Amino acid sequence: MSGGKKSWTLRYIVINATYFAVYSGIHAYASVFLLEKGFSNTLIGITLALANILSVVFQPIVAGLIDKQGKLTNRNVSLASTLLLLIGSVLLFLIRNGTVVIFLIFALIYMVQMVYQPIITAMYFEYEAAGCHIYYGLARGLGSCGFAVVSFFTGRAIGWFGVNILMILDIIFLTVALIVLYFFKKPVVDTPLPEKAEVAHNNLISFIKTYPGFMLFVMGAVCFFFAHNAINDYMIQIITPLGGNETNMGIAVSCAAFLELPSMALINKIMKKISVKNLLLISGIAFVIKHLLMLIAPNMAVVYISQAMQMFAYAVFIPAGAYFVNQTMARLDQVKGQAYINCSITLGGVFSSLVCGRLLDIKGPHFMLIVSLAVTAAGFVIAFIALKVLSTRQAPSA
Repeated sequence: MSGGKKSWTLRYIVINATYFAVYSGIHAYASVFLLEKGFSNTLIGITLALANILSVVFQPIVAGLIDKQGKLTNRNVSLASTLLLLIGSVLLFLIRNGTVVIFLIFALIYMVQMVYQPIITAMYFEYEAAGCHIYYGLARGLGSCGFAVVSFFTGRAIGWFGVNILMILDIIFLTVALIVLYFFKKPVVDTPLPEKAEVAHNNLISFIKTYPGFMLFVMGAVCFFFAHNAINDYMIQIITPLGGNETNMGIAVSCAAFLELPSMALINKIMKKISVKNLLLISGIAFVIKHLLMLIAPNMAVVYISQAMQMFAYAVFIPAGAYFVNQTMARLDQVKGQAYINCSITLGGVFSSLVCGRLLDIKGPHFMLIVSLAVTAAGFVIAFIALKVLSTRQAPSA
């Protein structure tokens, strides 16, 4: 094997950091970008909902193809996705007018990035198994820091240069990501033949029958990310009545992302004391508290406190969810497992975009947050049942 643990970790950090730096421009500032292009809140909701629906469809399909262990590898999919994002960002920078064209391109790159996200996680477990030891928690946490740094400065940059600075930044980060991914090649290792042939459960019904507890948990997680996406996608609309602006939004978003690093970096040590299942329940409680604080926030100070709950909510859920898949599923189902965890985020985004954009237009941000909190609480109940009552570690059938 070439390269030490620090070398593999450093490169994996760059992959994560550039991905989430671009995620800031495409996701966190989606409303800011599209509002400037003349989109209404309802049309923004439709755009994001379409992108999320497409990603939910394509994530398991792409994951199933990767799980077949053919030429379509995690790295090759990552390279292709990054290239598509780069082309889309260039087009959005060049096209200044045209609602239909912007709608189609933005929905496409939003979708591609969501399909790509679980592949990065699956790539870690693939490379780790091949002897490329990586500090996953540290790398994923620093990925969030990349998101935080870019989000913090982007709020100010938009005020100085306008929203097209988002695409310029995306082009820079995607170019770096493409170069690093090109050279991020896994060493060839001899894989011993399994004593018993493994079976990949690529059919959704077969997958559900094999992992019913896991799939019920995914349903609960969808509810968590309904509210999570509502806050991320419509942050500017939430804070405007509190006296906030794009600069405050940048601070709020970056605050949450910076605080993800400690939880993610220490996840391996934390898992030695607290089981993965209990960590996922703790994250569910934190999601509820975060959204309650956002609902009752009288000013930006409480908004910042709400965002700080990210270190116990999203920051625990993401790495714990990744390890939950690795512990629960057979090797040939693990990319799909990561995809379904990510599908909980995207499905939450689907329902959030369809419902919350409309709620904003007819009822305002406060009512939207009431609905979001109720959905989050329901999600915790579902997750609790899935993790505490049902057995989620069934032996996969051959």
